[in-house]
Parts: sequence; C-alpha cells; structure tokens
Amino acid sequence: MEFNKTLRPGITQQYRGRFAPSPSGFLHFGSLIAALASYLDAKHNNGQWLVRIEDIDPPREKKGASAEILKTLDAYGLHWDEEVLYQSQQSALYQAVLAELAQQKSSYYCRCTRAQIKAIGGIYLGHCRDIEQPQNNSAIRVINRFGVSQYNDLIQGQVNCNAALAKEDFIVLRKDGLFAYQLAVVVDDIYQNISHVIRGCDLLEPTARQLSFYQTLQKLPPQHGHFPLAVTEKGFKLSKQNNAPEIDKSSPVPSLFSALTFLGQQPNDELLDASVDELLHWAISHWSISQVPKSQEIVL
Repeated sequence: MEFNKTLRPGITQQYRGRFAPSPSGFLHFGSLIAALASYLDAKHNNGQWLVRIEDIDPPREKKGASAEILKTLDAYGLHWDEEVLYQSQQSALYQAVLAELAQQKSSYYCRCTRAQIKAIGGIYLGHCRDIEQPQNNSAIRVINRFGVSQYNDLIQGQVNCNAALAKEDFIVLRKDGLFAYQLAVVVDDIYQNISHVIRGCDLLEPTARQLSFYQTLQKLPPQHGHFPLAVTEKGFKLSKQNNAPEIDKSSPVPSLFSALTFLGQQPNDELLDASVDELLHWAISHWSISQVPKSQEIVL
C-alpha cells in the first residue's frame, strides 16, 4: 500500500520524541512522569521533543485544558522544539488515509455493538468483513492482516500481548464519526517522523495494534518504551478520569524530583534546592533508561 501522497516518509536517523496529552483534564503526577520520561530520553540522546494535543474527542475535553497543559509544561521547564500539533487540525490527513484504506480494500463498515462483541467472548471475530454494511451509523474497521502480538520494548523487554486481541480488526473511525485513537496516533507519529515513543504501560497492548497498523501502511514504526504506571492502589491508575489532582505550577521542583525518583534515576537530596533548569540539566546528563523500573505498576 502506498501512502506517500498523504504521509511523510517515516522515521529519520534523528531522534524525535513526543508527549501527546489529551485535553480531558489538567496535568497530574502521572502526566508529569510521561512528559518527563519522554523529554529526558529525547534530550539525553540529543534529539528533538515535540508536543501534540490529542483533541479528537470533543465530548471528553475540558474547556481550557489544552492551554493549561502547555502553561504547565512551560512552568516545569519542559519546552518543546517545534510548533504544537493539534489533532483536531489533522482531519484532512486522516480522511485521506481512510480513503486510501478503502481504495485498497483494507477496511470495511461494521455495525456490531460492544454488547454483541461482549456476548461472544469480548473479541471481535470479523463478522462484518464480508457483509455489505451501509455507511450510515457504521464504524470503519481496518483489516488486520498482521496481528502483531510480540515486540521488544526499550524498558520492559519482550512484551507478549493477547494474541486473539492482537488479531482483531480494530476500529479506525467510530460510529459517531470521530476518528479513532489507533488511526490518529499512528498517522501523526508518521507525519511528525517520530522515532521513539516513551509512554506508560497502559498502552502495551494498543502498541501491538499500532505496530500491525504500521505494517498495513507500509511504514517503519518508532521504537517504544513503556514505563510503570503510577497507581494509588493495585489496578487503580492515577489519571484524569479518576480525578487525579493537578500538579502545582508554582512549585515544580518537588514534583520533578519525585518523578525522577519514580523513574529510578536516584536524584540526590541536594537537588531539591536547585532551580528547575539546574534540576533538568542534571536529569538530562544522568538519564538512564535502563534504570527505569521494569514493573508495570508502582503504588505511590
């Protein structure tokens, strides 16, 4: 499949990382860990660090969150290297990719509901693949010919995902007309020539789907590294959906210090008296991805 008319060529030799928050709320400690880990890995490797706002789900967005996220990153000394990309401005590109998937007969309309899929065991089995479903009130699924279920992670080592789930034909356009995460994240990582994706372990299985999608698009994927999730108790992720408290913009050093400790970087206590720039300078020069814990969750 040829996407050269709609997408940039793919990965370059230069390190290009990114932080891609959704504006469903303000940045909390878990968000800071994600931003800091991706930033430090990029800067330690003399790379560029980009920020992308994943604002493709308007019903879930919090008013003013996008601007507040950027103000918080700035207050924490995490300055991005290129203009911020907003997914809400990428619709034409997403539509072009969807059109080419359809032209290549690599997608189809599906009307199956979550309840129907749950009733057959929770794994979608391609029911609509050979059925001529109407476009109205239908999702679009991509034909998943690759089903990647294993990959090598920069932090976790070999990752083994649910093989049946990895083979699913996954949704790229929702029934409500909104672009699906799997489509937008892969297309934008290709568009921005992202070479490394450092993010939380909640995305271990979605990464497998994304790796399959890269093969569908005939593009080389970035390298992935997944750090442990910050949880308040086992299985309870620190997140916007769980009303995690916003981090304090007026006093960033203690939170940065705590995030470095969480990531296994062992900052010494003297750095609590450092400025933001001094602390980040130390963190960039001492960053070691091999010291990041290999567990999938850490209870705070």
